[in-house]
Amino acid sequence: MTGDFQVLRTLGEKVQPKLTALLIVDMVNDLVHPDGKAAKVANRPLEHVEEVLPNIEKLLDLARQAGAMIVHIQHTTLEDGVGDSGPWLDVRSRATYGLLEFCVAGTWGQQVIDRLEPKPGEAVVQKHRYSGFVGTNLDLVLRAANRQTVIVSGVSTNVCVEATARDALSHDYYTILPGDACASWSRHLHDASLETAGHRYATVCAVDDLAEAWRNA
Repeated sequence: MTGDFQVLRTLGEKVQPKLTALLIVDMVNDLVHPDGKAAKVANRPLEHVEEVLPNIEKLLDLARQAGAMIVHIQHTTLEDGVGDSGPWLDVRSRATYGLLEFCVAGTWGQQVIDRLEPKPGEAVVQKHRYSGFVGTNLDLVLRAANRQTVIVSGVSTNVCVEATARDALSHDYYTILPGDACASWSRHLHDASLETAGHRYATVCAVDDLAEAWRNA
């Protein structure tokens, strides 16, 4: 039996501000700041972050002006290995530019960078795995605010952004990926992730497309 559902097809329909949330994933000091552990300890290059940070700032400003919900998602490592597991430590130890102890709860490294600092009233969700939905209250926060669409931005495109976006669809949210407001240390992996997303689980667009949709709204 097929339900009689309204299906939103256009970007403008999907990103109605009162029904949309902007998720900013892992734009925290340890991962994207030059003095953070990713750069200082793991020697991760940050050129990809520097390239897209102005676009993320622009997107955040646009979302605030439009009246969309803002959710800052922080990767968080619990102290004393409380949140660790064998599988998690295995993949982290083998990850490109990987770290085992980073974004520790309550430290400077876990905090959102100053340029994207959350404003009062904006939600902050702490995650402990790649996806912002796994083991968090993100779905509750979104449903309590009556959101039907999420725009996923941040880092890294092929890891935490992708994991969060895939799970968003699995939780039945319209999922939008602005390709110029997310980044990876590998351009190849960034492009491949966006190509897969566009074929299977998200609407891929640019920040300017969202700006136009909100202007028209």
